Amino acid sequence: MQASPLTLSQLSGSQDVDLLELTIPDIFDKTVAQYPDHAAIVVKHQNIRWTYKEYQQEIEKLAAGLLALGIKPGDRVGIWSPNRIEWCLTQFATAKIGAVMVCINPAYRLYELEYALNKVQCKAIISAESFKSSRYLDMLNELLPELKSHSPRVDNSPLPTKALKSKKLPSLEWVIRMGDTPSAGMLNFSELQSLVSDDLRKQVNVVQQSLDCHDAINIQFTSGTTGNPKGATLSHYNILNNGKVVGDGMQLDQNDRLCIPVPLYHCFGMVMGNLACITHGSAAIFPDEAFDPLTTLQAVEEEACTALHGVPTMFIAQLDHPEFQNFNLSSLRTGIMAGAPCPAEVMKKVISQMHMSKVLIAYGQTELSPVNHMTAVDDPLVKRVETVGRPGPRLEVKICNEDGSVVAIGERGEICTRGYSVMKGYWDEAERTAETIDKDGWLHSGDLGVMDEEGFVQVVGRLKDMIIRGGENVYPREVEEFLFTHPEIQDVQVFGIPDEKFGEQVCAWIQLKAGASVSTESLQTFCKDKITHFKVPKFIEFVEEFPMTVTGKIQKFRMREIMLEKLTK
Repeated sequence: MQASPLTLSQLSGSQDVDLLELTIPDIFDKTVAQYPDHAAIVVKHQNIRWTYKEYQQEIEKLAAGLLALGIKPGDRVGIWSPNRIEWCLTQFATAKIGAVMVCINPAYRLYELEYALNKVQCKAIISAESFKSSRYLDMLNELLPELKSHSPRVDNSPLPTKALKSKKLPSLEWVIRMGDTPSAGMLNFSELQSLVSDDLRKQVNVVQQSLDCHDAINIQFTSGTTGNPKGATLSHYNILNNGKVVGDGMQLDQNDRLCIPVPLYHCFGMVMGNLACITHGSAAIFPDEAFDPLTTLQAVEEEACTALHGVPTMFIAQLDHPEFQNFNLSSLRTGIMAGAPCPAEVMKKVISQMHMSKVLIAYGQTELSPVNHMTAVDDPLVKRVETVGRPGPRLEVKICNEDGSVVAIGERGEICTRGYSVMKGYWDEAERTAETIDKDGWLHSGDLGVMDEEGFVQVVGRLKDMIIRGGENVYPREVEEFLFTHPEIQDVQVFGIPDEKFGEQVCAWIQLKAGASVSTESLQTFCKDKITHFKVPKFIEFVEEFPMTVTGKIQKFRMREIMLEKLTK
């Protein structure tokens, strides 16, 4: 019997799905017991190929090493790295001992890194040596000059006992670097794993049994509409169930092999990738440190992947690759496309040329762990390209006016969500949390949507002036706050302008102080080593004044119009 058409834009997802009341390590151990010899993880660029039992053993070593450093449940441990096996081990080892893993964007520069580590008071950071143009260890040495004269061990003790004391990062006690090269003041990742002992293993088990699934386990930084990034705090319950629900939607099982070219520091990789796999006994396949169309296609063929994740631009890059036709992708069946609207022609090609007949569209935000809408495998093509699907299981979604009242079907309003996946809050930001989650538990997305009578939602815009560049969220206020640190800038306004390749580009209008002389190139250089590359303004306009209303409000839409006219001449 078909459900009656909706008249108001409010709908609950399926209530038939049972949510897991277990911690991440408990579910991992259950999966190991069920599929000990099944493939668990393949990291192509590091020649790693482990079964679930082997994976568990490596995780236990790292968990024991972290306990040996004095990391306790609730302590924050930062991970700063592209996609590597060490990232995955850190995700599950911190969860096993109740430490809160803090995801640090691999593109962060000094300004952002210092803020993030101090904001959540990280006790330890696990860092790659470098990635692309980012020299992580050089940046850490710049922030922590004390490292040069620090030794973590006292009198050649087998265990590190001497914590770092730093002026700029007072909470940070341990710096753990990936790779085997010694670095002054730091421990090596492999060294940390070698600390395991029978006594530490017992301690790991005792700690694991003491954990609660509603404990905070992960902090993801999201750019704020005003000021600095906020640390969305997520629990085992939040992200484990979201990963399971996404895996259920793809119909994963122990025979599936999911290719994950999306970044682990986003929920896309660590939740919709890693946690979707471990809740279904599937194998996680990582083709490279970061997305590359060729290595992704190679991994799909060589590993006979059945599922593939990506944002639309990733799928476009693979379809357009000159060697695309040389790959056998017939093993593919499903996967998630998220992060931006998918053009209909791209979806058709993904289905026909990449064999992903059951590819799904997902939508959400970090604060929702992250998915609150998803299409189903049997939804018609038009729904998979024009909407983001319907509310996920055990979630309520409404489209509402500013006063919280639900709008009629077909009318636009703000997308709000309530249910299991709503974050615990922003770390140490009660006021900003209250601005996002109302007294009735509804999380306000800031996105504008329209719901149809079947409950499918179309995202049609944003309440605030966020820029989405290449799938990355850029909040103008954050870039403005940074540019204000330049000694020659009087005032600045940042906004997005359309871009064919990236969707949007960052544009800044700048008023200089009297007598100042600054070039576009020098400003971009000023930004380059201090903020993430996708936040650096591509277009800079030096102006005497900003367009304003009669009441003195800045008109960013007029700036956008003026810039578009200038750029299209």
